[in-house]
Amino acid sequence: MQKELKKMAENSFKINEGGTGGSIFRWIERKMKLQPGWEDGIPVKYAPHVLFGTLLCIIYIGNSHYAETSQRKLTKLKIEVEDLRADYTTLKSEYMHAKLQSEVAKRVAKLGLEESSTPPYKMEIDKK
Repeated sequence: MQKELKKMAENSFKINEGGTGGSIFRWIERKMKLQPGWEDGIPVKYAPHVLFGTLLCIIYIGNSHYAETSQRKLTKLKIEVEDLRADYTTLKSEYMHAKLQSEVAKRVAKLGLEESSTPPYKMEIDKK
């Protein structure tokens, strides 16, 4: 029992090497250990390639976000154009109806004007 208490009193941590777990990081670590010269990590000579790949990934992600944002804006604008087109058609038909002679006569009757019952005539003046 004293041995167990001594072990519990010591500050120590357990290092788990390898393991048989299915972690992706363990799989990568096992694959890296199989490569000669990769015991301490990825060699520096591969850094430009890794950085270039990372840059391409960042550009791809940014382009995807930009495309999605543009698509959302385009959809909103299409809906707004359809609404404005419907408003235009409605107003145009109302104005076409309002300019009819009978409608104009109804509106000016409120002002005390009447529609003439005699047709207009042409006056001719001699230029001599």
